[in-house]
Amino acid sequence: MTNAEAMQPYQRIVQDVRDQIATGRLAAGAQIPGIKALAEEYQVAAGTVQRALAELRTLGLIYSHQGRGSFVSEQAAEKTASTAESIRRLEKRIGELTARLERLEQKFD
Repeated sequence: MTNAEAMQPYQRIVQDVRDQIATGRLAAGAQIPGIKALAEEYQVAAGTVQRALAELRTLGLIYSHQGRGSFVSEQAAEKTASTAESIRRLEKRIGELTARLERLEQKFD
């Protein structure tokens, strides 16, 4: 069984929304599709979507307004931006270390 298969349906929705925020497909203030649309997209019951949205709210990734819908929070965008910056710094450092290692290997060959 793969990781995706082991996930509960609500967890798959949570992960997909998190990924969309992380990749910038959903920016701060962007509206999340409604319960009915998400239920149809993921072929799950409305209660499953509500559970996913509750989890996303608990994580601070979205906020909801009665009658208006759910939206990506500013904190989610900030977390994503700081994570992306951390990843860029790590990639740069890895590149520097790789180049250094290659120079050392050439020196001792």
